[in-house]
Amino acid sequence: MRLAPFQLHRPTELEAALALREQFGDDSAYYAGGTELLLALKARVLRYEHLIDLKRIAGFDRLARDGNELVIGPLVTHLRLATDPLIRESLPAYARLSDNVGNIRVRASGTLAGNLCFSEPHADPPALLCLLGASVTLHGPNGERSVPMAEFILGPFTTARADDEILTAIRVPLPTAGEQFCYRSFGHLEYPAVGVAAAYQSQAGAPRYRVWIGCIGDNPIHAEPVEAALAGVPPQALSDVLPQAAQAMAAELPASDDIYGSADYKRHLAAVFIGRAVLDSAGVAGGR
Repeated sequence: MRLAPFQLHRPTELEAALALREQFGDDSAYYAGGTELLLALKARVLRYEHLIDLKRIAGFDRLARDGNELVIGPLVTHLRLATDPLIRESLPAYARLSDNVGNIRVRASGTLAGNLCFSEPHADPPALLCLLGASVTLHGPNGERSVPMAEFILGPFTTARADDEILTAIRVPLPTAGEQFCYRSFGHLEYPAVGVAAAYQSQAGAPRYRVWIGCIGDNPIHAEPVEAALAGVPPQALSDVLPQAAQAMAAELPASDDIYGSADYKRHLAAVFIGRAVLDSAGVAGGR
């Protein structure tokens, strides 16, 4: 199906983009990679008279270290995140995630910022970004604000971003000494049925685990019961506790039947991948 006619605007400054949105209101939308938006426009799910292209705004392609954080601009694609030496060295788990997003066309043109703003429930990045303690920077008519990633996704296709705000950066804290991360996902289609992000760190000899689950509910789920069950358990003893904790957590997940699988199937996958991700993050054989 062809796109309905629209007018394309190409501002070169952030303030000009915000002014265009204020001028055209709900008849307009911001546009970066466009992999999600253009599909919705073709399907007539969305309709805008004006698209505001952000690709010419200086600095929006930034990918750099800023103190103890990585700063990812709104034009940075999944492919760049999968291949950039800075990401591969400092956050290899995220580089591997990006290398498996969608297909090569999506990775080459789709942006992380666009993925987050579209808030497709079956998307890989949110769970791992929540685990990493990332935040997003939003800039609108009233200025700039920061929102933790754990509070950004409100539900399917719904985020904390106001329609007149632009996501200008994703900020990701760099791992501290000894932190190890893993992300595992599975699905028969380009979107996964379930994804699990896990982290392991030994603090003063006391093992600490963190787990987030994505793609199975309306927004990323912090698996606090799993973390509590594993607190202080050394990696070599995980097999005594982890299977039961994973099964108990999976049984409570808000799964539903859809094209990605039945609710029971997705809960089964969640239990399996909680186990694999935790073991992998702790460097225990059997996580692969």
